[in-house]
Amino acid sequence: MKLRDNLQLGIYKVINPFVKGLIKIGLTPNMVTTIGLLLNIGVAVIFIIGAEKSNRGELEYVGWAGALVLFAGLFDMLDGQVARLGNMSSKFGAMYDSVLDRYSEMVMFLGICYYLVAHHYFLSSLFAFIALIGSMMVSYTRARAEGLGVECKGGLMQRPERVVTIGVFAIACGVAYNFLGADYKLYVPGIKFHVFETMSIFTLPITLMAIMTNITAVNRLREAKKALDAKEFPKASNKAAIIAGLVLFAGLGLSNSTVLKAQTGDDPSPLTFPTPKNISNQLFYVQRDPNINTIICQLNVDENGDLDKEKPVNVFWMRYADKEGKKDLNYIQRKFAYGIQTKDIGNGNYELRFVSYKKFPLLLTKSAIDKKYHVYATANNKKILLDRIFLRIEGGTFWVPNVKYVEIKGYEANNPTKAVTERIKV
Repeated sequence: MKLRDNLQLGIYKVINPFVKGLIKIGLTPNMVTTIGLLLNIGVAVIFIIGAEKSNRGELEYVGWAGALVLFAGLFDMLDGQVARLGNMSSKFGAMYDSVLDRYSEMVMFLGICYYLVAHHYFLSSLFAFIALIGSMMVSYTRARAEGLGVECKGGLMQRPERVVTIGVFAIACGVAYNFLGADYKLYVPGIKFHVFETMSIFTLPITLMAIMTNITAVNRLREAKKALDAKEFPKASNKAAIIAGLVLFAGLGLSNSTVLKAQTGDDPSPLTFPTPKNISNQLFYVQRDPNINTIICQLNVDENGDLDKEKPVNVFWMRYADKEGKKDLNYIQRKFAYGIQTKDIGNGNYELRFVSYKKFPLLLTKSAIDKKYHVYATANNKKILLDRIFLRIEGGTFWVPNVKYVEIKGYEANNPTKAVTERIKV
């Protein structure tokens, strides 16, 4: 168990009797959270009064504000324990706690920045504002990641550490003022300005916090990306991904390492494949042995004919072999085989990639000729207005099919009346 967790458990043992007392007098977790917010407003008030009533270098208000920061921070722990020990946990309570914690932190930093600006600590006030930004982003990245279903709790500057840092060093600053006085400054020979003063006991940790909070936020973002990628794009060891990838685009798997040349001679499938008809906004379709079921890729438009920018392409089956007609992809097919990832690359253009083979990009864009959306592929250094992708599979096994070639069929991009077919030999 981490040191942080051990410390937290130790604190809980100390405060649990107090928590039980709060429960007995009828305090709810939301009431405790609200008290914490009011105390943090009190912290801001102390800093503001200190800014208006005291002179630069008179730091007793900083010390008193630090003491109240720690006392208010205690309520961050109390509300959760009241909820757990009092069996009063609720989803709204968790949300209420999170929202008021953000208000508490912003109000506290408002007081700090006001004090620093009023006493002409302009550089320190800038770092305090950056620390506020980092603090908010540490919390936001966790909340956003958890909203997407991944845990994201790591980092060196979580809320308890931030509260303790500000509270302890503010108190230390106030205490040091009583010993060092208002005019204490430390100079280094050769440097014209002082490198340390009593206020630095408070402002230097805030500067460190400004750096560490933003590093924590960025690290959480990276961790969330890894977790989300692992969920959205499973590794090749996943059986479903292996099977789907082999069946759909095994033939393209070698295309990066070989020169693609059109295959001479015919090697047609023994099956007779239908040509999809009467499908509105069809972009292209995918067919392959060993059956005639066909994947349709369709432009996704609303009732007004406008493109859905969030999901520009629909993908579904035409189950000719099963005589079931149109049918949606199931989860495995959508996530690991025939589903399409889209990326808005600007100016009404979209990059498309099959989830089972991301090394074969397609481009969804409007044609300059007919002003309609089409999908374009590049094969054998030729840009093709895509109509059909066909995989010729003969023999092999279910796990390792023998893909003989991949055929890209369509029209020349610059001359859409001229049909073109390119084969990629495997």
